[in-house]
Amino acid sequence: MSPSTGSKRRRGDVRQGGLETRFDATFVAQLALREKQVQQSYRPIIQIHKWFARRPGSVFRSLLHAEFDDRPLAEAYTLPHDLTGIVADPFMGGGTTVYEAARMGLSVVGCDVNPMSYWTVRQGVAPLDLDAFQCEADRVIAEVRDELGDLYQTKCQECAGNAQVKYFHLVKQCGCPACGETVDLLPGLRLAEAVRHPREVYHCPDCDALREIPETKTPRCPECDYDLSRRPTTRGTATCHHCGEQFKFAPRLGAPPRHRLYGIEYHCEHCYRDVQGRQFKTPDAQDHARIKRAAKLLRATRDSLLIPDDAIPAGDETSRLHRWGYHHWNEMFSDRQLLGLGTLMKRIAEVHDAEVRYALATVFSDFLRYQNLLCRYDTYALKCQDVFAVHGFPVALLACENSLLGIPKVGSGSFVHFVAKYVKAKQYAKDPYEVIYEGKRKVIHPVAGESIETPLIESEPESRPQAAWLSSAPSQKLVLRANSLDGVFTDPPYFDNVQYAELMDFCYVWLRKFMGAHAQFAPETTRTDDELTGNVTLLRGLREFTAGLSEVFCQMASALKPGAPLVFTYHHNDPQAYVPLIVAILDAGLTCTRVLVTPGEMSASLHIAGTKSSILDSVFVCRRPPANFTVSRPTIAQLVSTDVEAMRGVPYEPTAGDIACLTAGHLAAATIRRLRDTWPADEPLEQRFEAAAAAVAAIRDELEPITL
Repeated sequence: MSPSTGSKRRRGDVRQGGLETRFDATFVAQLALREKQVQQSYRPIIQIHKWFARRPGSVFRSLLHAEFDDRPLAEAYTLPHDLTGIVADPFMGGGTTVYEAARMGLSVVGCDVNPMSYWTVRQGVAPLDLDAFQCEADRVIAEVRDELGDLYQTKCQECAGNAQVKYFHLVKQCGCPACGETVDLLPGLRLAEAVRHPREVYHCPDCDALREIPETKTPRCPECDYDLSRRPTTRGTATCHHCGEQFKFAPRLGAPPRHRLYGIEYHCEHCYRDVQGRQFKTPDAQDHARIKRAAKLLRATRDSLLIPDDAIPAGDETSRLHRWGYHHWNEMFSDRQLLGLGTLMKRIAEVHDAEVRYALATVFSDFLRYQNLLCRYDTYALKCQDVFAVHGFPVALLACENSLLGIPKVGSGSFVHFVAKYVKAKQYAKDPYEVIYEGKRKVIHPVAGESIETPLIESEPESRPQAAWLSSAPSQKLVLRANSLDGVFTDPPYFDNVQYAELMDFCYVWLRKFMGAHAQFAPETTRTDDELTGNVTLLRGLREFTAGLSEVFCQMASALKPGAPLVFTYHHNDPQAYVPLIVAILDAGLTCTRVLVTPGEMSASLHIAGTKSSILDSVFVCRRPPANFTVSRPTIAQLVSTDVEAMRGVPYEPTAGDIACLTAGHLAAATIRRLRDTWPADEPLEQRFEAAAAAVAAIRDELEPITL
């Protein structure tokens, strides 16, 4: 391989590998922390489709540069690259490694057992005629708007003209066991805070109307004096507004819960400029009539529409849906949503050009996140929240039904907004850039000559011509040539991480209905026994996770060129959580030559905010050592201290959680080096696992307390 013009690094000499000596942790952390704040602005390619726990693209660009380019990282980071070689990612997920490697000129092998990962990355890499895409998107939107647009209109409170609805506000209902009346399961009565709207908006149960009042600690309805600070439903207990009976409602939801429309936020193009804040209204008779008309149209046309009827399998996350009475994926949508989605997908299916059709179907699959009855309304930001705002299926008592097609540059989560995001993502794929700072000002810095779009082939590529081979098969079963890979760069799953398959089935069943002829969409679900995450429902525990991870690492290591690295990111505060990785690395015949530090999360993330979790990743650089390979090592305390100082140079002050994570990463590397020469590779997995766990515990007991 010739990593770059003028490269002098000797290939295969692990003691002089690029990553061990050329990675600039402070420089990379400055890039990564900025990127994670608004990741879609720095890397618009992530807007191709939702994926979870994406690592910063700047981190993987830096890792690839440090390994394959002799130029100083900070000086050459924004310069064009045209590297020659082949890299692989056996857990490609959202495609970070694939995208960053492809734009730097490398051929890529990307693999993930989840077909939604395969499809997401394929769409990011595949060339697309953007003019044709936009033209067909406009046509589809116009046709569906002509057919169903009236269902998303309402009467303006100001001018009495037709206005477009942004969001329908719904509340779940059940019957009162005492009086038999229908009860609204309202967890609170405030719909909008007085932050981005000049007044607070409440729903008054007595008046059955929205009321706008000045911000106050003791809100009351200006018409009937009802106490609007009440919480009619708390902790599974509802209070009947008719008879005052308090009762547990959750066990009574044997079928999908009913919903009632109680509020609307709309946008009147004639009046909006003269209105302070947003436009809210209590639904009128016409609004309720539109719901009935949508249900009638759905009954008449359902058989001709592309609506999936798949059952929701039992699972660690989907069990919550079952408890709420949802047993089929299509039950998570209102009749109006099913009618609109089915009609929209039917129009997309009529697009002649295959790549344009695939792109529009991908937009559809992604925007489903904002088009279902699990979506909630953000009372502060005044917008619809993604069903995956947290990595699960939380079922709220209030639902936000989004506009189907939407209004350009107004609101969020509608089809027009996702088309615009897709265009931006593919423009970036064609002409990627870096966001740099000139003082405090952000500047778009084009990187001429680089492109993420790469020819797709059906087998392992050569270094030249550049190509990408993407697979949705289990990585441990991927057949690769010996001595073919110049590196493996990946972000492997954590044992107790997100249930990717259970969540992505939500999108997959719709896309499969549309793409059924494709081999990748043959399975009824994205779930598989080869998925490497713990799952109580599937009886998949830590040992199964360790065995699968070992198989993948062994498979990748067998294809590496002599001295080529296997690089992966990981973080966890508990040293024992690294045992599966230790086993996998040693089984693969590798050793850890360096552990680097880099940010992988942002502190404001919903998943870690307010916890003791770390935002810092340990980056493990692993290679097959030559005979008699030895190297002197600082103590773990010294290594952690070096990492902390690198982060303080950002400036970022590591937390106690960060330090615990960094310590665990270096402890795991020390365990690998200690066990390397005596590793019982031929022993049963149970014994190998216990040997690694015991070594981790022994080294941890030897550690002096780390205080910085």
